[in-house]
Amino acid sequence: MKDMEITVDQMYNIENKGHDMGFLKKFMMENAGAAAVRRLLEKIDNIESKNILIFVGLGNNGGDGLVMARHLAGYGAKVTVMLLGDPDKIKTEESNWNWSLLQKMPSVKLMSGNSLEFDFKPDVIIDAILGTGISGEIREPYASAINYINQADCYKFAVDVPSGLDPQTGETANIYTKCDMTVTFHKMKQGIPKRKDLTGELFAEKIGIPPEAEEGIL
Repeated sequence: MKDMEITVDQMYNIENKGHDMGFLKKFMMENAGAAAVRRLLEKIDNIESKNILIFVGLGNNGGDGLVMARHLAGYGAKVTVMLLGDPDKIKTEESNWNWSLLQKMPSVKLMSGNSLEFDFKPDVIIDAILGTGISGEIREPYASAINYINQADCYKFAVDVPSGLDPQTGETANIYTKCDMTVTFHKMKQGIPKRKDLTGELFAEKIGIPPEAEEGIL
């Protein structure tokens, strides 16, 4: 049976209910990042020889990317995280927690601000810039990062949704990334499969949210 597609609002409510049950969003983020890395590892051989560049926004989509950085470092990859903004402006407790953990890991190179000058050629770029909450025109430094991704010649992986794609409607912002693989979480959001040209291969991965968290919502 094909798993039902859900709305972005339903997903938001399911996450909140799961969190209230005691399955904290910190754990959802951990499982999301781990599940995304497992999918990426199926696709990329010799991960320990690869340069991986992770573009990270200031919200929870970025937080998933921060978790991926730690897991990929554990597999021996050369990981650079580019936080698109000031670490003081990270929006959620979960993302902050993961950023402070990476600060204790010399195995991951952390960059922040808005200079997109890298001293290596990425083999893989992970788009963890914008998730479900996009509205209006995409501004700097996010816009430059999206343009950088689209111009790069490498494998491109989107966390939850390609940045600039509205996961509810399938409509796009003024700019958006075009990726080779997208891993979304818990259940497929209605708008994402409408744009296979942007998502590439598409997977919906479970992240440990109790099925009971759906009661009264789905």
